[in-house]
Amino acid sequence: MKARQKIREVAEILSPHIHDSVNTEAELIVAQALQAGRAEIYVNNLEVDSVQAQAIENMVLRRSRREPLQYITGSVEFLTLTLRVGQGVLIPRPETELMAEHAVKLLRGRNLEPGFYLRTTILDLCTGSGCLALALAAEFPGALVYGTDVSERALAYARQNARMNGISNASFMAGHLFDPLPAGRYFDLVLSNPPYVKSREIPLLQPEVRDWEPAAALDGGADGLDFYRQIIPAAAGRLKDGGVLMVEVGEGQAEEVAAMLRKAGYGEIMTKKDYGGIERIVQGRWIK
Repeated sequence: MKARQKIREVAEILSPHIHDSVNTEAELIVAQALQAGRAEIYVNNLEVDSVQAQAIENMVLRRSRREPLQYITGSVEFLTLTLRVGQGVLIPRPETELMAEHAVKLLRGRNLEPGFYLRTTILDLCTGSGCLALALAAEFPGALVYGTDVSERALAYARQNARMNGISNASFMAGHLFDPLPAGRYFDLVLSNPPYVKSREIPLLQPEVRDWEPAAALDGGADGLDFYRQIIPAAAGRLKDGGVLMVEVGEGQAEEVAAMLRKAGYGEIMTKKDYGGIERIVQGRWIK
């Protein structure tokens, strides 16, 4: 069977189970089995052999059970990086890519004196796959970047992703938030995409998220704000003078998180909307 025909067949099988981007997902599944780019399978209309057809069938079965496509293919694109993901690690979202881009702009605009980036230190809390830490480490190869997470499984992915992308200036440590860090280590930027879904709302999430992604990476407590209550005051003791704390938040949480920053003594508090118009990023500067 030719690749184009196989894509149509896969889309037809998946359409009762998923409703958005079914054709794109069919293309990605076939491309994964053929180890080819999406454009190539159309331009050359590659032949699908029996081994590849079986691989496609297995992937389609998994996807029809609402397993995330990123777990099935084993990877996700994040800015310029290709990251390995699988069960036990949160799948990076476009909203988090936006935060990475915003952090890059923030650091580039902060100080242009020679050698600044060689002294820059960055911390990514709840690092998961390492997407934020690695995106910034890749952008600033002279910086020292750290990531912490309580999940050893997630950290295994983060370390693998560092190796895969040839990034040597990022270190990952196991533990809760700031706990694994040595005393006296201070940062120009602390950023985090912590769990922020309200506990009672987790059963209402899409099956791909609710049934497959790690609950510990989603559950932010009764009001979704448990981690911000810990991160905001603790970060004040870890930021350099003028350092910035930047966090991703859920829909409707920006105002409360900004108020927490204000109450804790941060200045220059601002928020930034995501591509859907939701206030998604909140940041504040710590002036000692």
